[in-house]
Amino acid sequence: MMTVVETDRIEMAESDNERTLDEMFEALERMPVPEGYKVEIVEGTVFMSPQRDAHWDIIADIYDQLRAQHPRKRIKSDVRIDYPGHLNGFATDLTLLRGDAEKNAKGLWCHEDVVFVVEVVSRSTGANDYGPKKRAYATAEVPVYLIADPYVGRCHVYTQPKGGDYLVETTVAFGADVDLTGTPVALTLATGEFPRG
Repeated sequence: MMTVVETDRIEMAESDNERTLDEMFEALERMPVPEGYKVEIVEGTVFMSPQRDAHWDIIADIYDQLRAQHPRKRIKSDVRIDYPGHLNGFATDLTLLRGDAEKNAKGLWCHEDVVFVVEVVSRSTGANDYGPKKRAYATAEVPVYLIADPYVGRCHVYTQPKGGDYLVETTVAFGADVDLTGTPVALTLATGEFPRG
C-alpha cells in the first residue's frame, strides 16, 4: 500500500519485515515516476525528489572535475547502491568507485567499493543527507562524503569514518577550494561556479 506524504515523498508501508529492497525497487519500476525525479529508499521510506537547475549544475560541475582525474566508468550518478542499515538503497548524486570495483551477483555495485560520495541538498530531502545517509556512509566506511548545500552556500566534507560516524568534518564556503588531494579522490575541488539554491 502506498500513501502520498508530500508532493515529492512517498512512503511505503511494510506489512512485515520480509520486504526486501529488491521487492521495493521492483514495485517502483512498475510505477510511473515523473521524468526529472530521482527515486531512492532511505531506511525503508521511498523518496522522490525533483532535480532542480542548481542541483544539476553542481552535480555536473563536480562530475567534470572528477573526469579530469578519474575514468568515466568509475563515476556513477543516480545508480542504486545498497548500504548498511534498515532498507537503504541509495541513488547517490555522484559516486566514485575503486578502480577494481565489480558488480555483485545481482548486478549491483557494492558499497565496499565506494571511495567518494557526493550529495547535493534538495530542500525536501536534505535531512536525509545530513542524517541517515551520513550514518550509512560512515557505517559502510566510505572514506570521503561531501554534501554540497546550495541553500547555505557551503560544502561539508566528512572523512575518517569510524564506528558509524565520521571523525573529521570540514566546512568550506562556495567559492573556496575543497582540498581532497590527501584522499582517494586525489584532487582539489573548485566550488567557484556552484550556484546558490
